[in-house]
Amino acid sequence: MSANVVRVDPRCPARAAIERAAAVIRAGGTVAFPTETVYGLGANGLDEAAVRRIFAAKGRPADNPLILHIADLADLAPLVRAVPTEARALAEAFWPGPLTLVLARSEGVPAAVSAGLPTVAVRMPAHPVAAALIRAAGVAIAAPSANRSGRPSPTTAQHVLDDLGDRIDLIIDGGPTAVGVESTVLDLTCDPPALLRPGGVTPEMLAEIIGPVAIAPGATADPREGAVSRPRSPGMKYRHYAPAAPLTLVEGEPDAVAAEVRRLLADELKAGRRAAALVSDELAAALRREFAERTARPIVTALGPRGDAAQMAANLYARLRELDEAGAEVIVAEGFSDRGMGLALMNRLRRAAGGRIVRA
Repeated sequence: MSANVVRVDPRCPARAAIERAAAVIRAGGTVAFPTETVYGLGANGLDEAAVRRIFAAKGRPADNPLILHIADLADLAPLVRAVPTEARALAEAFWPGPLTLVLARSEGVPAAVSAGLPTVAVRMPAHPVAAALIRAAGVAIAAPSANRSGRPSPTTAQHVLDDLGDRIDLIIDGGPTAVGVESTVLDLTCDPPALLRPGGVTPEMLAEIIGPVAIAPGATADPREGAVSRPRSPGMKYRHYAPAAPLTLVEGEPDAVAAEVRRLLADELKAGRRAAALVSDELAAALRREFAERTARPIVTALGPRGDAAQMAANLYARLRELDEAGAEVIVAEGFSDRGMGLALMNRLRRAAGGRIVRA
């Protein structure tokens, strides 16, 4: 049986629709809802049985922590042992928004939320639908991305329906999300604070508020760092955000990357495989010209302008899902600079590649 889908105005959701979803949360059920980053799969974060329904619906490993979502700063104190000065400063600067803070967990938070760790990850989403749902439910909502574990995260309600439609109770359709990749996760329980997962709030932005932050091993998803045995944050598992087709990521200087992408595509097409390119607008245009007269042509999918990492990140998951729908058998992806928002983009591409990285 498929989940009910309730459509709402993302800027001003109808009270009846929000109350319906909040009642599901209070009853221990699961609700998918939009945030500014991706769609989340929510349940009562203080009800351990409800939290376990999230893991079951996603097929999520029990050692992968969840994030608690709150709607007001006052909701933070009951979830943590203390609110340090840095946390208050960051909350004032970036909440509501795509920043998750990792703090010492209070006894009132079920261990299942944090995969048994003594910490808890908390954020305040900026999306009006998410904020309204949290307030109406009256509890902190635990919510990872609303997709099957390991798949590209959902940026539309249809993506949620495709992955989890028969596994959850309700989907709130608030249209496409804006940021398109999950929140930045910053661990404030260590000195210096450590970036566990890059996202919409960049290390440079964090440094302006609290000074430089460390980049935790595994946060960049570069295979030279090695795999993370026990994740301290969501999204630190080695292969994640992945399409059905194997993805090879090409990194290096732009001209060398473009040449290697061309070579790999030609080899895959020569071998008779349905090859796809996941590249910048600029390289996409060049590839379409070069392969236009050939019998065997790749599926060419553009992410956005090469110099706009935020736009490419916002499009990434939808494009990966489109390539699955197009029947791609192999995907060759262009790598980009990992400065600023590029760090989040490259984190997701490296995770999707699962170690298949070519250095041009």
